[in-house]
Amino acid sequence: MANFSKSNVPQFSVDVYQNEYLPEGAGEVNAIVTVTATGGGTIGSAVSAPHLFSPGQGPSAAVAIMVDCSGSMDYPATKMRNARDATAAAIDTLRDGVHFAVIGGTHAAKEVYPGGGRLAVADATTREQAKRALRSLSAGGGTAIGTWLKLADRLLTSADVAIRHGILLTDGRNEHETPQDLKAALDACAGRFTCDARGVGTDWEVKEVTGIASALLGTADIVADPAGLAADFTQMMETAMGKEVADVSLRLWTPVDTTVKFVKQVAPTVEELTGRRTEAGPRAGDYPLGSWGDESRDYHVCVEVPAANIGQEMLAARISLVIPQPDGTVQNLGAQGLVRAVWTDDMVASTSINPQVAHYTGQAELAQVIQQGLDLRKSGDMDGATAKLGRAVQLASASGNADTAKLLAKVVDVVDAATGTVRLKTKVEDADEMTLETRSTKTVRVKK
Repeated sequence: MANFSKSNVPQFSVDVYQNEYLPEGAGEVNAIVTVTATGGGTIGSAVSAPHLFSPGQGPSAAVAIMVDCSGSMDYPATKMRNARDATAAAIDTLRDGVHFAVIGGTHAAKEVYPGGGRLAVADATTREQAKRALRSLSAGGGTAIGTWLKLADRLLTSADVAIRHGILLTDGRNEHETPQDLKAALDACAGRFTCDARGVGTDWEVKEVTGIASALLGTADIVADPAGLAADFTQMMETAMGKEVADVSLRLWTPVDTTVKFVKQVAPTVEELTGRRTEAGPRAGDYPLGSWGDESRDYHVCVEVPAANIGQEMLAARISLVIPQPDGTVQNLGAQGLVRAVWTDDMVASTSINPQVAHYTGQAELAQVIQQGLDLRKSGDMDGATAKLGRAVQLASASGNADTAKLLAKVVDVVDAATGTVRLKTKVEDADEMTLETRSTKTVRVKK
């Protein structure tokens, strides 16, 4: 990983929002931590490790595009054509100097371009060659996504670059390897590259696609109509080209006798990070945040501290941002936030919930009840599904999450949003149900 000089990469900042006042005997401290990266800019960058930057451009990067070529991509025949066009559009979006490869995925993974176990470097010539190679893509065979990811990993790590990213498109279920095979591949690739995953059509498994994106710190979405693939691929690649710092971690230090209950990303999507902690010295742990361009994300940190007497106060957690280096050291990004606990007998102070914490607690519950409601609906428990999806409507309405409210309205008839009174629709389009499930973790930010 590059050692960046301060002038050429985003400047990171950390803001902490919390109610630090606790009543006597209480020990749970909640805080929303906003991490913001600004002013990276991809022009005129230089770095103390110059081989990791392209002159006059952003940091060096490698991208692998994995395209499903299984037999089902032929139904309808336009699907494969749309996938080829989308991949061509993504290739056109690559910056000059970015390393790239195209992988055809079936029950095995095949190097479509450039081949020979290597990556091409994007320029006018290689882009044209890659687009010509796409014409050979045809549908046939099964689906074993773990093999696609392992090939992508081999290719991406063959280049000495700062940012490694994958884009994966599938239209079907991962039927030609076991769930354990896929999990093993994801475990092997985690932390080595980030990956956006897309499901096209309605015959794929939502939890597989969202699981891939989650494990590899990327985004997941549905493209129900294959005609929308080119626009989606272009936007995904533009976002990937905007990333400037890889492998950022949130380092959480807590004092003696303190327990970290959870750390989760809560905006732009809900993503559980608690189980991904790696120990970082006495009472400190690192949580992976992936690659960053100019952007802002919110995290909910919850710690359990020993109860104390009225008037006492303590530092409950210290938050910093680091980039682990290959030699085991870290580069500190210079941003820090403090989470405090103060015990008081002022009932008003100690019982008021910080608006940021309240908002994101609701957004996390919203994601959870949508998942539970859809699972209950699939299992035939219509009363349970109605209760959960009703609660989802209520939460979406109260928090102003209009996008999720719209998606819910395609699955339930809303009688009264404020009370969460709904009726399940008797006929729901597959695409509408899958869109709701895939996007259930998308949140709206609290108005600061």
